Amino acid sequence: MLQEQQDGCHAFAMRDAGDRGRIPSTTQSVRAVTPAQGATSSHASPASPGGPQQRPPAGGPLRTISPSIEEQRRVGPTGVARWIYRLIMVFAVLVPLGILLITGGVYWQARTDQARPVDAIVILGAAQYNGRPSEVLQARLERALTLWNEGLAPRIVVTGGKQPGDAFTEAETEANYLTEHGVPSSVILYENSGRDTWQSMQGVATVLKGTDTKRLLIVSDGFHLLRARLMARELGFTAFGSPAKDSPITPWSGNEFSYVIRETGGIIVMLPKFIF
Repeated sequence: MLQEQQDGCHAFAMRDAGDRGRIPSTTQSVRAVTPAQGATSSHASPASPGGPQQRPPAGGPLRTISPSIEEQRRVGPTGVARWIYRLIMVFAVLVPLGILLITGGVYWQARTDQARPVDAIVILGAAQYNGRPSEVLQARLERALTLWNEGLAPRIVVTGGKQPGDAFTEAETEANYLTEHGVPSSVILYENSGRDTWQSMQGVATVLKGTDTKRLLIVSDGFHLLRARLMARELGFTAFGSPAKDSPITPWSGNEFSYVIRETGGIIVMLPKFIF
């Protein structure tokens, strides 16, 4: 830089003296500086085979090895796919949990006797043989007789239709058994057309219409009571359950377990009706 200043002063002196032929060319001065500038840039990274590398402009974005957020989003699932995946995971957890809870509820109800004063005792039907109750039905009838003798209800509703070829309905078989054991026929109401539990409970609601009956005590095998209670509630009753204690379908047996599974499935099928 000092040399350049000296050269410039010398040029001005020669110009003033009229010696213009010896004034150094400006172009030559600039070219003389160019190698020095090149030398200062020689410390940059070596040129690649494809040509000299250019440094990024000052303040420009730094390029990193990891992909940008936009690139990661393009690689990952779309918003809809993420929601579908989440819904699948929720169902994968909630469905088995719901089944376990319902099964547990069936077992809990089967082991709980809710006997108390009510407006009517309802006996759910079971197999009968030409007017003679099966062991399962007889156990239910014996439990209803005990509740009646304790004075827990002023009336009894017997339920159940008949299979093709039967001479008696389940309800008629139940009523005959009760009257033979001291229950007045005047307090017995018949629902004798139901072919399944839901039809029988609907028939109970029809039979009790106009009697101001609100509270029911349902008698059946324990595994049957939760679904029957839910049905009664759907029909506008407050229902309790009392399991038949001497049923041949014994607690914790494999036979009972098969019925519990069936009842669990029956409750799941009717869940929309019970909930909505």
